Amino acid sequence: MPIVPHKPAEKITWFEAHEDPFTTNAVAIGTTAAAVSALVALTTAARAKQVAQAAAQEAARTATNEYKDAVAAMAQAGSDILKAVKAKAAAVGGNSVFNLAQIPPPATPSPVGPPGTPTAFKVMLNPDGSLELTWKCSNPTGAGGTIYQVSRKVGTGAGGNFEIIGGSGQRKFVDATVPAAVASVTYRIRANRSTVMGTANDFTVNFGVGGGGEMIASVASASPRMAA
Repeated sequence: MPIVPHKPAEKITWFEAHEDPFTTNAVAIGTTAAAVSALVALTTAARAKQVAQAAAQEAARTATNEYKDAVAAMAQAGSDILKAVKAKAAAVGGNSVFNLAQIPPPATPSPVGPPGTPTAFKVMLNPDGSLELTWKCSNPTGAGGTIYQVSRKVGTGAGGNFEIIGGSGQRKFVDATVPAAVASVTYRIRANRSTVMGTANDFTVNFGVGGGGEMIASVASASPRMAA
């Protein structure tokens, strides 16, 4: 462990604490009174610089806070004026007000695309016999109010008709009316937003018996279909 501490402030404190013994015993400890006097003067100067540095740091923090406050006040005042410009432009119509203010008029928003296609289907067979369906669906940025329509038919293949069994505002649905004693059912999930429909996707769920004798359900296949 070093005799003199490593940190600057602790170094100053250490040398201050040794001023008296160094001064009193300068010759006896192998140095000179002149050398100790010089060290005392340097220690005093170092302490003064530390005090000045701490004051400068505090002043810098104060200046930084005042700078941020000034910018925030400016931005708020500017925002109020921009709101007034937009309100005036809306009342007058056209872009003349924006031109006078020398700011660009608001861009015309791009139409939001149709909902995405449901994918990555998963199923979980609950103890009460209901089937919990989950899926993923990437919808356009800014799209809201998407509802997922869930249809079902018994079995696979082209035969049979899909019947709507419900809808969900989330990417999951619980089918509590799974027909009893069927080997498989096919679901069709379609994302809708207002009058805009996405591409539907069909997936088949097979039922069976696990190694422990319990009923199990698993996704067998999925195939996208063009929205009608």
